Amino acid sequence: MAEVMDDRRDFEFLEHTADAYIAAYGKDLTEAFENAALAMFHVMTEVEKVNPKIEDYVEVEAHDEYALLYNWLEALLVKFEIKRTLFSKFEVSDLRKTSNGFRLKAKIFGEKYDPKKHPQKVGVKAVTYHRMEIIREPSKVTLRFILDI
Repeated sequence: MAEVMDDRRDFEFLEHTADAYIAAYGKDLTEAFENAALAMFHVMTEVEKVNPKIEDYVEVEAHDEYALLYNWLEALLVKFEIKRTLFSKFEVSDLRKTSNGFRLKAKIFGEKYDPKKHPQKVGVKAVTYHRMEIIREPSKVTLRFILDI
């Protein structure tokens, strides 16, 4: 379960001239996906100020893990755009290979966007495949991706 930590982050912003280039980490793919979502909302606002009081669900499928990461982040971005809800806590309950590719199910928690409470940083226009990587090491998974801002 990814949620805001006091002084330890499970992602970092990498150098990029125009967009948000992110490396999200986890002990496994599930945790890395949770931290990728947290990082995306950190681009948009001060996530520490987002109270995880509204529970919602996301389910996405894709033909491979790269498309799954794309679809996961895109689904969260669409939920923000349609429901005007910011999210600060992510619990991926199921991430598995299926006969058609991959599937992810998650609970997400947040609250309605309030400009007085949630300072706007940068708007995320889209998730991209550009420079997307999934790096597996024995005890760590790193996801690298770029958000179009």
